[in-house]
Amino acid sequence: MDPSAILHIDLAAIAENWRLLAARAAPGAVAGVVKANAYGLGADRVAPALHAAGCRHFFVAHLAEGIVLRETLGPGPMIAVLNGFAPGADGDAALVPVLNSLGDVHSHAAAGRSAGQARRALLHLDTGMARLGLDAAEQARLAADHSLLAGLDLLYVMTHLACADEADHALNTEQAARFARACAALPKLRRSFANSSGLFLGSDYASDLSRPGCALYGINPTPGAPNPMRQVLRLEAPVLQIRDIPAGASVGYGASFVAARPSRIATIAVGYADGYLRSLSGQGGAAYRGLILPMVGRVSMDLITLDVTDAPGLVPGDTVTLIGGAAPSPDDLAARAGTIGYEILTSFGARYRRAYGAG
Repeated sequence: MDPSAILHIDLAAIAENWRLLAARAAPGAVAGVVKANAYGLGADRVAPALHAAGCRHFFVAHLAEGIVLRETLGPGPMIAVLNGFAPGADGDAALVPVLNSLGDVHSHAAAGRSAGQARRALLHLDTGMARLGLDAAEQARLAADHSLLAGLDLLYVMTHLACADEADHALNTEQAARFARACAALPKLRRSFANSSGLFLGSDYASDLSRPGCALYGINPTPGAPNPMRQVLRLEAPVLQIRDIPAGASVGYGASFVAARPSRIATIAVGYADGYLRSLSGQGGAAYRGLILPMVGRVSMDLITLDVTDAPGLVPGDTVTLIGGAAPSPDDLAARAGTIGYEILTSFGARYRRAYGAG
């Protein structure tokens, strides 16, 4: 028996999620954010599926991610690098840097003027994250001297919402106003605004290019409301061993679980080294033939244990579902772990066998 867990990834569902978001954003375009290996699901498979669905704009975080993605997709689609290019890497014409400071603007514009050919780029304005992007002072300097942009072919001017998943947060409207004022002070450029949750905030957040990430992968972009996205993954694992223990026996490190009745305990080869977070100790579970099997004891590096007393037909080699289907969704599991669905996805380990298909 192969003890490896299998992560089933539904590429058709990811493509359908992109189409749903594209319909919301129309007539603006919708990019695919595939940074962090497509949120842990495999950019080499996800990006071509999005491209086949009609996606022509992609975003990654690092230059190395962009280089690999260009090899995967070939020429044509825009691939933007959110963290920009390191000094000396600005000659890679196949990728588009996001300019996050006035220093970035100076260096890339100078390179374009020196080469006699404008350098493609995106201009990032900070409107409330205090993270990457030109700050207010840099924006004012750029507004006062548009010649600083000479040597650049700016495809879009962008900003990033800080609180889009909280629809009533005051910063959303403030960022929309700040972005509108900043854009009005610059040469007319196409705009890129909404992220996944931003696409559900209304017409004030529409733009020429939206940049959804988590919603493509089934994470709910409207917390507190029904999830409009299709679920895209299922994590299954075989039972390695089943042990009968008496009432009063403990299970796992720290003896954190003590059986209140004679119990059957199943061991599964999934642990925190695989991204099944240790904070899920006593909080996780699995689905098996309509039953929910509670996880007992601590999550260890390579193993978890389930109480399968109420599933007498379960035997070693049978498969249980840990995420997706009748088991908790990534959002549900994140709530139990005190985190967000993004972390659940991006923590998936390399030991999982990945199986791609539809349905």
